[in-house]
Amino acid sequence: MVDGNPAGVTESAGGLNTRVLALSARAERLLSAHARTRGLVANLPQADASPLRIALLGPYSAGKSMLIAALLRLPSAAVDELVDAAPKTHEPTPYPWNDVTLVDLPGTLSGNDEHSGAARLGVRGADALMIVTTSELPGEAETAAIVEALDTDGFADRSVVVVNKMNAENSDRDVILDEIRKRLGPFADRVPIVPTDARDHIDAINDPDLSADHRDLLFAESGVDALADELRRMVAPGVGGVRPKAQAFELLRVLTDAERHWELDGEELRAAETTKKVEESISRAKQGVLLTLEREREVVASVIRAAGSKSAAGVSEKDGVVPTGIARDVEEALARTMTEFDTKFSSSMRAAFEALVAEYGTEVPEPEAWVNDLDSPETAAGVSPDGASRFEGAVREVAEKGMKAGARRIHEWIGNVAAGGSEQGSLASDIATRINGTAVGQKVLNIGKKVSGETGKFKPWGRGKAAEKVADTAGKAQWVMAVMGPLIDLTGVAHDWDERKKLNGHRDTIRRHFEEEALRTRNALDDSGTRHLDEWIVEVERSLSGLTNRGAEISAERETALRGIQSLRAEAATLARPAG
Repeated sequence: MVDGNPAGVTESAGGLNTRVLALSARAERLLSAHARTRGLVANLPQADASPLRIALLGPYSAGKSMLIAALLRLPSAAVDELVDAAPKTHEPTPYPWNDVTLVDLPGTLSGNDEHSGAARLGVRGADALMIVTTSELPGEAETAAIVEALDTDGFADRSVVVVNKMNAENSDRDVILDEIRKRLGPFADRVPIVPTDARDHIDAINDPDLSADHRDLLFAESGVDALADELRRMVAPGVGGVRPKAQAFELLRVLTDAERHWELDGEELRAAETTKKVEESISRAKQGVLLTLEREREVVASVIRAAGSKSAAGVSEKDGVVPTGIARDVEEALARTMTEFDTKFSSSMRAAFEALVAEYGTEVPEPEAWVNDLDSPETAAGVSPDGASRFEGAVREVAEKGMKAGARRIHEWIGNVAAGGSEQGSLASDIATRINGTAVGQKVLNIGKKVSGETGKFKPWGRGKAAEKVADTAGKAQWVMAVMGPLIDLTGVAHDWDERKKLNGHRDTIRRHFEEEALRTRNALDDSGTRHLDEWIVEVERSLSGLTNRGAEISAERETALRGIQSLRAEAATLARPAG
């Protein structure tokens, strides 16, 4: 009944044995590293050439001891000493038989937890199982225990199910065996089922009054000889063929136990829970800001795209120019949406701060004020808000005049103004001179009368101060003008107006430019906003480290150990249950 070539089985099992023992050695090093799991090292599989162990698992009074007596062919006196109806077997008891060891386990379902625990240990130390039930059929709890042994414990291919006391009155063998198969479910075709009656076998051995025919009949109907044949078949591959699989499953069980040993309690549990609570609070605060950032960056991008569509649609069919009114509306919409972004992002940072303060008090640091990276620095010191506003208007007026004239791309021009400095001969210096030539310009530039006198001439160093103001204001306006670039690059369109297709081409250029700027601005806001948030979160984590350090250490130690254990357990699972 043994399938395949025994030599091949032994060779394959030898390879498995080597892998199991190597994995067990790695597990020993891992479990020995911490006091929590050091006690499990003794349970790890080791090289073992002792006889195979077949454990008898079943409820008390199922006849396990009687089956052992029958297999050993014990005389009556020895049978009486061995067998007792009470759950007298307190610990696993070994009996040599045919070069293997039969291990009589304490009965399960006896209501004695010590017996159940001892039976469990006996199963873990077994190479194969003889699962014993009776013709009365296993109940729900016993059926669950049988399926657990076959499935979870991995004994499906190393077990025999024995249905004892089959010759009792009113026992229908076919009906009973059919019910047993139903209870075994998917294992019914994998596990041999042997009907027996150990008492009849013992009587056939020891009753002197039986005739030879009656004795032979009892031997045949007892099923014990058939059970012996099935046991011999099961252990035929020998120690090298059976034990490695048993050890692979035991290694898997030990590693599962090791995971349970890392379940925290007491002070360690409270420290870990505090750390987790703080981390979750910080994470919630961070996620709230990130959600706002994600939502508002998309709003900004949407406004930029809408501005592009409006601008493209507004290109005049008469002269190819975007009307000044539309350009101004677009400029205001872009400025407004950036201001709204700043307001909402700052508000979300404030809300996150206040939520953490509510939980952990004033130890939580206040975030730095949000400065939008897309905005250049404010105008030079000494310029009042009203003055700055009038000055920006003056620069914008120059830009609009340049846009109407189609002289050059204003966003490039403003960029050059901002980047060119304020030295003599710079663009900013030239513009300052031009603005100072008008009465309005003199008022704008001469806030505090530090730039020019009543005659409109520059004071000493006044030209440089005026140029600095021009450069600073140009930097502040640079983002808006960069987005609006194609609206003011109209010279070529007007020049080639006789070619109708230039109009649509310019419209497409405007749309593409605004799409590109929408994406660029979206990504820039995401980067700068995330960086601003992360810098604050680092400060928050540092300020609350007194609450989290101990728990973080415990959790880190636990996570490191569990990663190692789980990695080994995954390898052990592939050895115990190879694919296919």
